[in-house]
Amino acid sequence: MVLASCLAPMASAPASADPALVPQPVVTVSASADRSVPNDRMHAALRAEAEETDAVKAADVVNTRMARALARAKATAGIETSTSTYTTYQVGDPNQGPVRWHVTQSLEITGADFMALAALASKLQAEDGMLMSGLRFSLSPAALRAAQDALTQQAIRAWQDRAKLAAQALGSTAWRTGRVTVQTNEPGGGPQPYMRMQTAAMAKAAPVSTEAGDTEVTVTVSGEAILEPAK
Repeated sequence: MVLASCLAPMASAPASADPALVPQPVVTVSASADRSVPNDRMHAALRAEAEETDAVKAADVVNTRMARALARAKATAGIETSTSTYTTYQVGDPNQGPVRWHVTQSLEITGADFMALAALASKLQAEDGMLMSGLRFSLSPAALRAAQDALTQQAIRAWQDRAKLAAQALGSTAWRTGRVTVQTNEPGGGPQPYMRMQTAAMAKAAPVSTEAGDTEVTVTVSGEAILEPAK
């Protein structure tokens, strides 16, 4: 879909020092093109988590689970892995009784094969003691660039049509392009759909279900149409 709008404030070009030159009016024109593009990347966030009276024991549980999960994920074709957010903290008040130590580490698995990644996430929960923290989808850099390139062509054509229409409405026989900018949105910068947090009791729940959805990609062209004076 192409949306185009014309902003019609008129501004005369700066007067030349040579009075023989006729000042040329300038009109600012904007046009946009947008498209819903199917997401082609899936990201699952999981975590290894343990709580014990002994901090070393809690860490050992988490480290062992994470090592198993990484080994399984790396053995799955087409899956990218990364770890983050390793935390250790006390739970409870030392003045009121023994404290417990809570340890957690996060793992993200990413891939283009949604069925394979969903199956892997389910196995990591059911067999390796991992907990699901969230699930989201995105566009790969290649898919995003292809969509932006195509939309740029659409937006430029819409901008040219709008500039021509503005020139005709203002009584000019011709126009030429002045300064023009091309802007693209940045998908992924806003809120992402995540699954709800999962407790240990939910680890053996039914397999993960997925629905990738779309990402809205927009390209906007704005710039000056310099009008030739009517003869």
